[in-house]
Amino acid sequence: MASKAPISFLNRTGLIKSNEYLLPTAWRPYSHFPPTRRRRLLQQSRHKCLSIGRRTFSTTPWRGLADIDDSFDPRQQDRESDEVDVCIVGGGPAGLSAAIRLKQIANEAGNEDFRVLLLEKAGELGAHIVSGNVIEPSAVNELLPDWNNPDNPSRFENVTAATHDKMRFLTKNSSIPIPAPPQMNNKGNYIISLNQFCKWLGERAEEVGVEVYPGFAASEVLYDSTDGSVKGVATNDLGISRSGKPKASFERGMEFNARVTLFAEGCHGSLTKQVIKKFDLRRDSQPQTYGLGLKEVWEVKPEKFKPGEIVHTMGYPLPSSTYGGGWLYHFGDNLVSLGLVVGLDYPNPWLSPYGEFQKMKHHPIYKSVIEGGKCISYGARALNEGGFQSIPKCAFPGGALIGDTAGFLNVPKIKGTHTAMRSGMLAAEATYSALTANPDSGTVFLFEYEDALRSSSIWSELKQVRNMRPSFHSRLGLYGGIMYSGLEAYLFRGKTPWTLKHKEPGDHAATKLASQCPKIDYPKPDGQISFDILTSVSRTGTNHEEDQPVHLQVQDWDKHKDDQWPKYQGIENRFCPAGVYEYVEDGAKQFGVKFQINAQNCIHCKTCDIKAPAQDINWQTPQGGEGPKYFMT
Repeated sequence: MASKAPISFLNRTGLIKSNEYLLPTAWRPYSHFPPTRRRRLLQQSRHKCLSIGRRTFSTTPWRGLADIDDSFDPRQQDRESDEVDVCIVGGGPAGLSAAIRLKQIANEAGNEDFRVLLLEKAGELGAHIVSGNVIEPSAVNELLPDWNNPDNPSRFENVTAATHDKMRFLTKNSSIPIPAPPQMNNKGNYIISLNQFCKWLGERAEEVGVEVYPGFAASEVLYDSTDGSVKGVATNDLGISRSGKPKASFERGMEFNARVTLFAEGCHGSLTKQVIKKFDLRRDSQPQTYGLGLKEVWEVKPEKFKPGEIVHTMGYPLPSSTYGGGWLYHFGDNLVSLGLVVGLDYPNPWLSPYGEFQKMKHHPIYKSVIEGGKCISYGARALNEGGFQSIPKCAFPGGALIGDTAGFLNVPKIKGTHTAMRSGMLAAEATYSALTANPDSGTVFLFEYEDALRSSSIWSELKQVRNMRPSFHSRLGLYGGIMYSGLEAYLFRGKTPWTLKHKEPGDHAATKLASQCPKIDYPKPDGQISFDILTSVSRTGTNHEEDQPVHLQVQDWDKHKDDQWPKYQGIENRFCPAGVYEYVEDGAKQFGVKFQINAQNCIHCKTCDIKAPAQDINWQTPQGGEGPKYFMT
C-alpha cells in the first residue's frame, strides 16, 4: 500500500512539522495560510531546524513536549512575537471591513508590505456569528461595490431582496396590525445569513492581502511599559489542565505587537472591557444596556414560504415589564429565520429568555409558518441596546473600538451590520492616515476616527432614535413607550432638546428578588415546535475541551451559591440560553443545592457576564477554535 504524502502544518509560532509527528490540535494545514504569510513563516522556521516532508530533529528540545514538573509556571516562558502594522481582534463585519479597507488603501498607495493581521477566536470565520439579519447595503456598497453584481464571479450569492414588511402586536392567541416606524422600512435591503456573509468577507480580505487567523483567541492586552498605551495583544496558552497545570501538549501563546490595535470583538468583548476600564472610556457616556437575541433557522414547507417577507412582533409572550420583540424572515430556499430579543434589564428573575422564545413559537403567527418544517440551526448572542447615549470614547492611545463592541446598533431599526462595517472603514482610513503621517513616531492616537464618527451617518442615525429604547422603562411603561416612540419616529425625529437616560448602574441592577416576583412555569417542549435546551445546544455545534481552566470565572462557587440562591433561586440557570449553569440537589450543601458550571455547553453569548446580579461571573476566552460552530445564522 502506498504511503500518503506528508502534510505540512504550522502552529501559532510559525514552526513547521510533518504529519509524521503527533500534532496538537492548535496546528493547522500549511495550505490554510495566505501566500504572503506562508513565505514569512517558512523563513522564520528555518532556524528551528525543522523541515517539510521528512523527519529531522532540532538540537533544542521542543518546549511543548518538555518534561513538566509541578513547579513549572508557563507564564515564565517567553512568548514568540510578531510585528505588524495593524492588529484587528475579531472577524465580524466591523473587523473584516476595517481590514479590507486598510489593505485597499495601502495597495492603492503601492505599499504592499503594509501588514494587517486579523485574529478570530472561532475555528473558522463566521462560526461565532449570529444575527437576524436584514442588511442595509450602504456600507458594503461603498466597501465592495460589486458585492452583489451578477457579473462578479466572487459576488455574495446568498441574498434575498426584502419584499414587504409587517408589524404585529401579539396577544396570546391573536395579532393586531400596527404601523411600523419609518426606520423599519426595508425597501432596498436584503435578508442574509450573517455567518455566511462573514465567511465571504474573509475571502475578500485574503484576496487583498490581509493575514487572517481563525482559531487564535486574543486573551490579553499588551501595554507599552513607558506610556501605558496599547501595543498589541497576546493569544492564550494552550495545553493547560483544568487545575491550571501545563500538560504535555502545552504551547505558549503568541504576542502580536502593532502600532495600532483595533478591537472588533462584538458585544461586551472581554478585552474591550479591560480597555474601557483602563482608559475610562465611559466617563462621558451612560451605562450600556443589553438584549439577548435567540434565533432558529427552519426549513419550511414550500407552500408556506414567502420570499423576502419580513415580520416583526411585539407583546406576547413577554410581560409588560420586559422590553423585546420577535421576528420572522423568509430567505434563501424555503428557509425562515425566526427569533426573539429580550431586554436584559428585565426585573423578574423567574423569567427565562429561552423559555419565552420556545413559547413564542406556539403563537399562531409563528406556528402557522414553521409547523411541519424542520429546525436546522440555533444560536444566541447578547447585543447592545444603549444606542447614542451609551457610546464610549472610541479612540485611546494605540488603538480604537469598532463595531458592536463600541455599541453602534440601531435598536429601533433592528440593524447594526451597516454601522459596524462603516465604523471599521472609518477607523481604517484614520489608522492609515495616522501611520503614514507619522511613520517613525511612537504612540498613535486616532483623533481622526473620533472626528469622523461624529460627522458620519452612524452618529446622526443613532442620535435621531436615542430616546426610543429608554422610553420603555420610564414612567410611561410599555404602552406609553410605544406611543412615545411613535411620536419620535413620525414627529420629533430626534430633534427634542432632551435625552432620556438608561438605568444606573446596569442591567444586573434591575433584577428584583425572587420573593418579590411571580414565579413563571414554562410548558414542556413538544419536540416539534419547541425543544428542550440541550437539543437546541446540540444544533450549535459547540465544543470545548473539558480538561482546561473554566473560562466562566467564578472565584468561589460555594460563596456564590450561598449568596445568590436565597435571593434569586437559580437565576443563572434561567438567563443562560445554553444550560451552562445549574443548581444541583446536594443534601451535604447549605440550602441543599450545589452550584455547577457546564462550561463545555457555552455558546459565547456573554449573558452571564452582563446579567449576573452580583457581577461575579467573568467571561474569558477559552482555547482558540472552540465554542459554537454556527450554521446559516
